[in-house]
Amino acid sequence: MGEDRSFTEALERVRAALAAMGSGDPQPYSDCWAESEDATLFGAWGPIERGSRQVTETFRWVGSRFKSGQLVPENTVVFTSGDLAYTVGFERGEVVVDGGARRPMTIRVTHIYRRFGTEWRLVHRHADFPPEDQRQGMR
Repeated sequence: MGEDRSFTEALERVRAALAAMGSGDPQPYSDCWAESEDATLFGAWGPIERGSRQVTETFRWVGSRFKSGQLVPENTVVFTSGDLAYTVGFERGEVVVDGGARRPMTIRVTHIYRRFGTEWRLVHRHADFPPEDQRQGMR
């Protein structure tokens, strides 16, 4: 990936926003998203949403489940081309979910970004809890 300062700033905003989400504050993460009817979410806990209003409502629900933790992105792939970009990787952290005990959490995540003028915004998130690798002994 070539150096794009505005994209690097977007990645930093998402990093800080995910830390806030893990402690129960979804607003910074919602603020990273485009206000667009083609914004989409394929969430780790099941929700599939289209449109910025529905995506933001779901983030409020997700944030209400977390307390006193943080999620830290580990981007395995970062790529930009023109006005689109994506990251692929993980979000890891120790979190409290639904008032339970603090526990480790790992989520596989793909984010798609679009450039609007000089600013990059999220337009898609696909996340899940990684299943066990089923290739027993094949590696």
